[in-house]
Amino acid sequence: MRYTRGQVLERLRRQVADGKSIVGAGAGTGISAKFAEAGGADLILIYNSGRYRMAGHGSLSGLLAFGDANQIVYEMGEREVLPVVKDVPVIAGVNGTDPLRQMPHFLRRLDDVGFSGINNFPTVGLIDGRFRAELEATGLGFSREVEMIRSAHELGFFTIVYVFNPDESAQMAGAGADVIIAHMGLTVGGSIGLDPEGGVAMKLEDTPAKVQAIGEAAWAVNRECLLVSHGGPIARPEDARYVQERTAAVGFIGASSMERLPVETAITETVRQFKDIPLQRR
Repeated sequence: MRYTRGQVLERLRRQVADGKSIVGAGAGTGISAKFAEAGGADLILIYNSGRYRMAGHGSLSGLLAFGDANQIVYEMGEREVLPVVKDVPVIAGVNGTDPLRQMPHFLRRLDDVGFSGINNFPTVGLIDGRFRAELEATGLGFSREVEMIRSAHELGFFTIVYVFNPDESAQMAGAGADVIIAHMGLTVGGSIGLDPEGGVAMKLEDTPAKVQAIGEAAWAVNRECLLVSHGGPIARPEDARYVQERTAAVGFIGASSMERLPVETAITETVRQFKDIPLQRR
């Protein structure tokens, strides 16, 4: 079912007014989407990384040249996720820096197939250092994602965006973003996530200040923006609770934490239990 921007926002704000967290679940397969909806997810988000993640590869595969990110998301939505989701708005992760697309035309195609909202993924926000500087200098930077979100907003889409610092947050709020996702980096844990003790991942205790600063930057531009968190050390429900108790964030968006980590544990334990059935000697 295709929802208007106003309808999606009404649903989300009703949750907040009722004292309930907003939960968005990334889905790399139809069955992930189907049971995220059964669990009460408010939004289903489709990223190209979901296909790689559920194939057993790290989520950052979605940032590398392994396929057409936008076509992957279109096909996942049309053939896998939208046919099985009954009532929850489905959001498309769009590669806004894609120079080979007439972006307004592509956004209208996403509208036609039934997507209710737009997110900026893959995002150059996950890239830093010299490579990021060169992307920015050659017209393939974060501002392209901002303009894609602006176009989506003007077309009437609900927009929910990844940002990594206060400046990006302010830019996205100015482009009309409805929900700001404070992205804390690649999710920790499991077989293909960051090692929480490896020295690369942010510490959980450092996330509330960063999440709140991102929110404050958005609200300085648009007080109506909603703030949620994602990624890094915020991998489990208790991690999201820790952040929400210390910030004005009203929810959590999960991808690896919603489908990869639960699947890793459930399949391993289920197979182990079958394997532990003893044979009866006859």
